[in-house]
Amino acid sequence: MKKNTRKPAAVICLIMLLSTLPVSKTFAQDHEQQIRNIRQASNEALRAYNNELVLSFLTEDVLTTTGNGTLLAGKEALSKYIAAAGESKMFWVRTPEEIKVNEVKGLAWENGTWKGYDPEKGDTSIVGGSYAAMWTKETGQWLIKSQLFVALD
Repeated sequence: MKKNTRKPAAVICLIMLLSTLPVSKTFAQDHEQQIRNIRQASNEALRAYNNELVLSFLTEDVLTTTGNGTLLAGKEALSKYIAAAGESKMFWVRTPEEIKVNEVKGLAWENGTWKGYDPEKGDTSIVGGSYAAMWTKETGQWLIKSQLFVALD
């Protein structure tokens, strides 16, 4: 009786091929979900006025362009900018529309919309617009390297 050796080899090749495709897609989805989770935690920290936690999601050399065009270089400059706002009750919610991840370079792109709320003026946003963020995974965790906000509403 002659054994068919072609089937097992073909099946093994097919299994190997199929097993590599979902893995890379799964990792990209995992990275995207990590960024979405961090974004949600950042939104919650903003709502809780926990500036220390908000800043923990950023690199030390983060570049931030505020909704009115002010450029802030570094986490310390952003911290001072926040402190200068005083006892403002404003908080912001960023809603991602797209996140793209480059696993090899450890970079990601996020863009979406943002809205600013003042609870003393009601539940409706009083300002908003579009934003983009560049994420990096240099330190082993996703952090925001630069962010641009444009006030459009």
